[in-house]
Amino acid sequence: MELLLAGCSQLGLPLSQTQIDQFRRYYELLAEWNQKINLTAIDDETGVQTKHFLDCLTGLPLIREEMGGGSSTRRLRAIDVGAGAGFPGLPLKIAWPELHMTLLDGTGKKVRFLQEVVTALQLKAVQVVQGRAEELGHQETYREQFDLVTARAVARLDTLVEYLLPFARQGGIVVAYKGPGAAEEFIEARKAIDLLGGEVVRFAPVQVPLLEEERRVLLIKKQRRTPPQYPRGQGLPRKQPLG
Repeated sequence: MELLLAGCSQLGLPLSQTQIDQFRRYYELLAEWNQKINLTAIDDETGVQTKHFLDCLTGLPLIREEMGGGSSTRRLRAIDVGAGAGFPGLPLKIAWPELHMTLLDGTGKKVRFLQEVVTALQLKAVQVVQGRAEELGHQETYREQFDLVTARAVARLDTLVEYLLPFARQGGIVVAYKGPGAAEEFIEARKAIDLLGGEVVRFAPVQVPLLEEERRVLLIKKQRRTPPQYPRGQGLPRKQPLG
């Protein structure tokens, strides 16, 4: 995990030995499971450390800054929508153990992988849930209950914000990790962000340590309650984006 350690040092995110061991075990399980089910196209140790772990952690300083430095005395609830192989939710949880994290994915095999990782890493205050954002976003248990809502490599922004904003409480933060093409997506999503009760507080280019690829992190603050008809069902967020 030398690359991860070097990158985290650049980001100002010191890792304990326990956290290093957790990232190492996470990588081992990812590589093992990836031979059985399609979790990621990147499963070599170098690629996982840089293009997955560090890519996810690059957003953490911005997130903590926007959320008051992570110094809140109350429980901070986070949900990673479309968690897949656990990115960005699991790296964020490992690096910020105080988060109460929900990992949401619609695919049973991926949910079983996430459950095994959580158990193997002995992570506390993590819930793994199988379901669709369009459905859970209307359930009282989940709707407008989270301080932090994240997603990475799930959908274009004009679709993605309809999945994410209903989960955020008023005053909460929605974070979307994006790569090339993010500026065009952002323009197309501005109407949807406003309609769903959000306000963009940062659309920042970020430099992932040890990578030269373009990355951006979009932070949206939930200012108003999301209208009750959203998210729409039956695949409409993808077929007919609000933007």
